[in-house]
Amino acid sequence: MSGLPTLTDAGLELEGRVAVLTLKRDDVRNALSGTALVDDICAALAWAGASPEISVLILTGAGVAFSAGGNIKMMRERALNSSAAEMEHYYRRGIQRIPRAMNTIEIPVIAAVNGPAIGAGCDLALMCDIRIGSTHAQFGETFINLGIMAGDGGAWFLQRVVGAQRAAELTLTGRIVKAEEARAIGILLEVTEPDRLLPRAREIAGQIAAKPPLAVRYAKRALRLARHQGLEEHLESCASFQGALQKTEDHLEALTAFFDKRSGIFKGK
Repeated sequence: MSGLPTLTDAGLELEGRVAVLTLKRDDVRNALSGTALVDDICAALAWAGASPEISVLILTGAGVAFSAGGNIKMMRERALNSSAAEMEHYYRRGIQRIPRAMNTIEIPVIAAVNGPAIGAGCDLALMCDIRIGSTHAQFGETFINLGIMAGDGGAWFLQRVVGAQRAAELTLTGRIVKAEEARAIGILLEVTEPDRLLPRAREIAGQIAAKPPLAVRYAKRALRLARHQGLEEHLESCASFQGALQKTEDHLEALTAFFDKRSGIFKGK
């Protein structure tokens, strides 16, 4: 495995085939602007996706918030001192790097939402494949309250999580959704007590990490492609992926383990 990436405002830990990325700027509620968190998140995603020894990445926040999104004080300074063209460049070269990185990573990402996920922080959680939250979790697509809209692709992600009508309501009202409602409308898979959040995220990650690593990556790829492929195109992709997987050592090991009634020992080959 290549060495861990150098991060400034986040921490990265490994446990077996599971990596945990923790945002560590609680002093600003893990805001994505005005910190190095965009760089850190993108670096961690690139590293995890390129590391065959990693099967799952958990993303969480330290302190009281998952992420407060944008730094509002800096937002006002940009509005007063930057041109529209400069703002376009700022988004394309800044926050939009995260959804692009999330959209290409070939391992599952689990959001363990420990507290408020607001604005771009909400969208960051929505970009993940699975989201569980503590009872303190809150979500808000709150851009409209500040006279703007999601510049990080939030409209694209939110509709795919909750459907078009609910996405419209959340986007156009900018209201805050608490943990239990977030579970009811599909933003969260589960709600846990705060002290159970990371252990539960690790349990889910461990279940995934115990599966054949190449199959996990191909399955994640198929899920991503299915968002925009027609059925015929998707079936062609599935045939190609399945053909490749059925020639792997791990497939044969999984079959042997099934007949032997034991857990498989997989090598990612």
